[in-house]
Amino acid sequence: MNISAFWCLHIVRKLVNDPCFASQCDVFTDIGEEMLDHAFQGYNVCIFAYGQTGAGKSYTMMGKQEEGQEGIIPLICKDMFKKIADCNDEELQYSVEVSYMEIYCERVRDLLNPKNKGNLRVREHPLLGPYVEDLAKLAVTTYEDIHNLIDEGNKARTVAATNMNETSSRSHAVFSIVLTQRREDRATNLSTERVSKISLVDLAGSERADSTGAKGTRLKEGANINKSLTTLGKVISALAEIASKPNKKRKAEFIPYRDSVLTWLLRENLGGNSKTAMVAAISPADINYDETLSTLRYADRAKAIRCNAVVNEDANAKLIRELKEEIQRLRDLLKVEGIEVQEGPDCKVTYNNNENRPADLGSCQEITKVMNSRNDKETPQINSPVSTVAEVAVDQLQANEKLIAELNETWEEKLKRTESIRLQREAVFAEMGVALKEDGNTLGIFSPKKFGDFTLLNKD
Repeated sequence: MNISAFWCLHIVRKLVNDPCFASQCDVFTDIGEEMLDHAFQGYNVCIFAYGQTGAGKSYTMMGKQEEGQEGIIPLICKDMFKKIADCNDEELQYSVEVSYMEIYCERVRDLLNPKNKGNLRVREHPLLGPYVEDLAKLAVTTYEDIHNLIDEGNKARTVAATNMNETSSRSHAVFSIVLTQRREDRATNLSTERVSKISLVDLAGSERADSTGAKGTRLKEGANINKSLTTLGKVISALAEIASKPNKKRKAEFIPYRDSVLTWLLRENLGGNSKTAMVAAISPADINYDETLSTLRYADRAKAIRCNAVVNEDANAKLIRELKEEIQRLRDLLKVEGIEVQEGPDCKVTYNNNENRPADLGSCQEITKVMNSRNDKETPQINSPVSTVAEVAVDQLQANEKLIAELNETWEEKLKRTESIRLQREAVFAEMGVALKEDGNTLGIFSPKKFGDFTLLNKD
């Protein structure tokens, strides 16, 4: 399928009745409604906004929390729950999970779970493709739940003022929705699933240091932003070049997905199993002529890309079966190396054929610590090549065990986990001195109880 490139001149004008003015609802009608329909059919979909800083990407994607100014992301969420509420099919059940992350200076940060403060690890699975390990997927049942999560996630995003934009996004934000449709066939007593992933991406703006007046940290941020966007341009150009060739002449050419965390995570959306739309945000100012031309060329190349989107049916059952087979293969590999890994959540590890090694280490985490402390004389050493093979196998085994636990988690358990993370998030806000209402809006700022009434007047 073609990646549709949508040239969106999103200008805030004084006269709303101007014939060239496009409202947020117009943009959503042109792009969002079609993509949401594809998601309900079982396809993966993606919408990402690209353009120079200050051109209106964040406003187009996220908008403002005012009537009529919501962006594509909140309007898609609102329309999705409206479609779910209007469904009269008693055999069809829906479940919705969301995640929100930002890519800041090539590091991935969870915006919804206060526990995941550091850099999250990006992994890759043969079926799942690239994914972020330990990224919180929160269960939601109403649009109000998503609205609150978006609001709290936006508060945690990295923004800063530059000469061109007072609230410039200094990171790429990816808001993901996993829509699961489960149908129970009463006649055959069988159940089938359709799982769709909706990826909504607000890219940071391309910028020039002399225009933004960036210095110090802002300059470093801009360099990382431009690096990831340059890689995105290379990937789009490579995919467009491959798509332009006849089928017989197409070769497995190298595409630099891994040169940037952004392109690695968006690999499936750019040239794989997804229906994707690009919003090109441009500025009407003549001083931005070069950036506007570059953005339009970017979008023109994206039009040529072909994606192979398929309906995702019964993905979990097949994935769990293949994960179990992979886990068994890893257990057999460790057994050859003389390490027994018992089944169960504790992942108990014992050594069989080396008297110098401890008989029982208790868990996969502990065996990893032993492997990493080879220079410690008091700790039994595990010499290569056995240690290297065992390290890789245990690391992959842990990742697969996490995936299976996540896939086997019931809806009730997901709701409990979501509520637990919400309470943790509110506790973090309270420590910072921010009070929240039940609807997620900021009520006020107060002095945290854990701190005294001191004011820092000077850094020294």
